Amino acid sequence: MAKVKSKMVLDNQVSDKRVSDKDVSRKDVTQDELARVISMGEETGAVKYDYDLLVIGSGPSGERAALQAAKLGRQAAIVERKTVIGGVMIHTGTLPSKTLRETVLYIAGLKQRSIYGLHFEMKSKLTVSELMHRKDNVIQKEMEVIKDQLSRNGIEVITGDAVLTSPHRVIVSDGPVTNRVISASKIIISVGARPYHPPGVNIDNKYIYDGESILGLDEIPRTMTVVGGGVIGCEYASIFAHLGIKVTLLDTRDRLLPFLDNEISDVLTHLMRKYRVKILLGDGAKEISVRNNKVVTITDSGRQIVSDRLLYSAGRSGNTEDIGLENLNIETDKKGLIKVDENFQTACESVYAVGDVIGFPSLASVSMDQGRIASYHALRRADSPWQHSMNELMPYGIYTIPELSLVGETEESARKLGEEFEVGISRFQELARGQIMNDQDGLLKLVFRRSDLRLLGVHIIGERSTELIHIGQAVMSFNGTIDYFIDSVFNYPTLSEAYKVAALDGISRLG
Repeated sequence: MAKVKSKMVLDNQVSDKRVSDKDVSRKDVTQDELARVISMGEETGAVKYDYDLLVIGSGPSGERAALQAAKLGRQAAIVERKTVIGGVMIHTGTLPSKTLRETVLYIAGLKQRSIYGLHFEMKSKLTVSELMHRKDNVIQKEMEVIKDQLSRNGIEVITGDAVLTSPHRVIVSDGPVTNRVISASKIIISVGARPYHPPGVNIDNKYIYDGESILGLDEIPRTMTVVGGGVIGCEYASIFAHLGIKVTLLDTRDRLLPFLDNEISDVLTHLMRKYRVKILLGDGAKEISVRNNKVVTITDSGRQIVSDRLLYSAGRSGNTEDIGLENLNIETDKKGLIKVDENFQTACESVYAVGDVIGFPSLASVSMDQGRIASYHALRRADSPWQHSMNELMPYGIYTIPELSLVGETEESARKLGEEFEVGISRFQELARGQIMNDQDGLLKLVFRRSDLRLLGVHIIGERSTELIHIGQAVMSFNGTIDYFIDSVFNYPTLSEAYKVAALDGISRLG
């Protein structure tokens, strides 16, 4: 990529001239001349920018930001450095990993059909390409949907590497020679994040993979080590275990996913072990090397783990290098993540940042809303009151096998808040639908205030958890009580009935 040096930072010169979408060839002009061209027409009320909103990055947050601008009647464009749109969510993250999970569930289901008195024969050795066939189809279809949405809303997609040079301008490099100068009233950074690569670990994508390159496995291994018991590590560990791979999961913490309700975390740990995942907690990877076509991991406690492949999944870093943040005095933390306020504004008033590049919770669902809200805040009319903000009741979906989801307070967080609470639990094996589906392990847990029965949190592990959670989320958003579940009629047989059973259980615990 042709780099744009920091010395090209603009002096905030004032002009009412417009720098249109102009191609500036480095063969024809010097760096000083290029800087002079960029500095023309810096921000005044008379400036007419090329776009009302310029979004850097076409992931879920960037896409929604541009669409929101279009809905407000503003002109928006997206700069994407890759030749395909959609970001990590579409190509190496959420969509492909969840599609792979569904494929594995289908395969694992064939092995368990004997409960229906049915027997199927299946190939003893599956190839990676066979597993990924459905994934590739889903990605292609989703990209077509996104392209259609952007086209229908008049949003231009510009291919190239964007570098911020002033509060309202970027240079887009689409090759070693040509730079395109683009101006915008507001800019939203949506460049995402990438897996963290620690020093001393050679992630070669042959024996050692990260959370994105793992989808490029050359073959299905017999054994695998997963370093990192976070969301991505746990999801892939359970997926691979259901393929019959012997998985060892290594994590320095004392419990898996410690932000979960402890009871749900314990159930997940039990079920992962039940499906032959060897979980080593309180121990980290001291040394990782490849010897004789095997990956050898030496742990902090001195254990030696030998496996065919290794997945290193321990955090993510923001893609903030070389995008010109230093030109605007926008700071990042040690992980390369951008600091923003409650409206997703950076230290530069006209520049916003959304999605994985600002860190937690790094969920596609949350990123979409961040992009929408940032765009609305940036482009709203001066006489329009600001009424949009992120809802604090954000559901979390974790696609392990089984999947789990949560919203609101856990027992532990409610206790820290000083709430006097009680819980109600329903186990899926107690439900007719659970018996039909043969879900013997799932459960739904309600956390509610003792004094007025107000629902404080919902925690679910089991089939369709990420769908079921929204019933509890809706009740909580209206400060509802568990009486709603008791007095409501649920279809029978359904898993939704678990809410009524859990509420009745909670009431009985109150005596």
